[in-house]
Amino acid sequence: MNASKPLEGEGGEASRALGFFRSRWQGVAPLDQLFWRDLVLVGSAINIAVSVLALILLGLKLPLALVLAVHFAPVPYNFFLTFAVWRTAEKSGGVKASLMTLGAVLWLIMVVVI
Repeated sequence: MNASKPLEGEGGEASRALGFFRSRWQGVAPLDQLFWRDLVLVGSAINIAVSVLALILLGLKLPLALVLAVHFAPVPYNFFLTFAVWRTAEKSGGVKASLMTLGAVLWLIMVVVI
């Protein structure tokens, strides 16, 4: 008999990715992990890598529309991370959560402007 690939609800890769986004959006992921690892480390690394790629494409004199599309590609993910921190911080409460919300908003402004 043929072994079938796992469906989304059966622990497949699509299910894991959905679980990643769902846990952050619903505020289930730990706030420290969400802010420091997901937003500051991974989010910043993605933005830096994409900006470098956009500069390389610009240096290769590719169409500006393509360069801008690549440069702004992570913006939806940046908004997702910022709002996920915001939603999780609302559930946590406290000064630390408020500072992380402020930090996430400032991070978003920084990565969109730069």
